[in-house]
Amino acid sequence: MSDILDHVLALIRYTVPEARSQEFLKQGQEIIDVLAAQPGYLRGRLCRSVDEPNLWALVSEWEGAGFYRRALSAARMAMYPLMILMVNEPSAFEDVYVSGRDE
Repeated sequence: MSDILDHVLALIRYTVPEARSQEFLKQGQEIIDVLAAQPGYLRGRLCRSVDEPNLWALVSEWEGAGFYRRALSAARMAMYPLMILMVNEPSAFEDVYVSGRDE
């Protein structure tokens, strides 16, 4: 069995008013850059809902939950300005089944 099942998907959703979307995009990119410099980081992206343009997601993948939690501490200052826009819900999900092609 592959160790990919040890990976963690982190999904932080944000509700962003249209007037703040460009500012949010810039700050989201900065957060991903900070996260990318942390141990255990695999990949990340900033996404916007095609059905609800005010709903955004910062998605990252990690080698494990511990890496993700430590990275959040490192990125705290970059994330702080956007905290008011965060949807309050759990953000870390462990893989239990994976199907598809590796990139």
